[in-house]
Amino acid sequence: MPASLSGQIRGVVELFTSQGCSSCPAADRVLAELKKDPTLVAVSLPITYWDYLGWKDTLADPRHTARQTAYSQARGDRSVYTPQVVVNGTVHALGSDRTAIEAAVTRGRARGIAMSVPVRVSVADGKVSVSTEGARPAVAAGTGAPVPATTGEVWLLGVTSAVEVAVGRGENQGRTIVYNNVVRRWVKLGDWTGAQRTWSVPVADLRSERISEKIDAVAVLIQGGSAKAPGAIYGAAFERLH
Repeated sequence: MPASLSGQIRGVVELFTSQGCSSCPAADRVLAELKKDPTLVAVSLPITYWDYLGWKDTLADPRHTARQTAYSQARGDRSVYTPQVVVNGTVHALGSDRTAIEAAVTRGRARGIAMSVPVRVSVADGKVSVSTEGARPAVAAGTGAPVPATTGEVWLLGVTSAVEVAVGRGENQGRTIVYNNVVRRWVKLGDWTGAQRTWSVPVADLRSERISEKIDAVAVLIQGGSAKAPGAIYGAAFERLH
């Protein structure tokens, strides 16, 4: 399968959504459109904190809830809501407002070295291969001043392209909603120090025996900071497994 190269990617859009949120289906439809854009890595991260409203989200992951909270703390605004998107790890916007999301992509790219590190991902012989190039020199937007070298982590995400859910209770009772590019696995490939690196992971290690977690695509993120304190996303790529 041809390799996917992050040099074509201008933004990573993470949608924090919930089956128990009546405002979220509009955002889920927006993400369905955004995922068609080959210059974006657009993924859904269902959260858990609306489960008490009468319907437990069948796709929710506590790691997504923690990630959304960590983003808000890193930004300093502590703004956590659904539907919320975080773009390139730095800027948030209402998930149902496509115009605001596009503006956030533009702002996110202007911050330091966001989306400046090429990442290549390919699938062959039952393995996912990932390679990252070294960090390119970058300058702070509008200043001409160099951005200090920084460190981060490289993550491989197992993704399910589409999941149809019939919601039986709660705010979306009686609705059938399709969730797109749902993140089901988080695999840390290693730390990133700005140097060129390569990794290889068996596809079988990503997939689950549970049908509800069928993984048919992968995303790769190079992100500053750590899982507990996420920063700007330096590079990303997306590839189908078949």
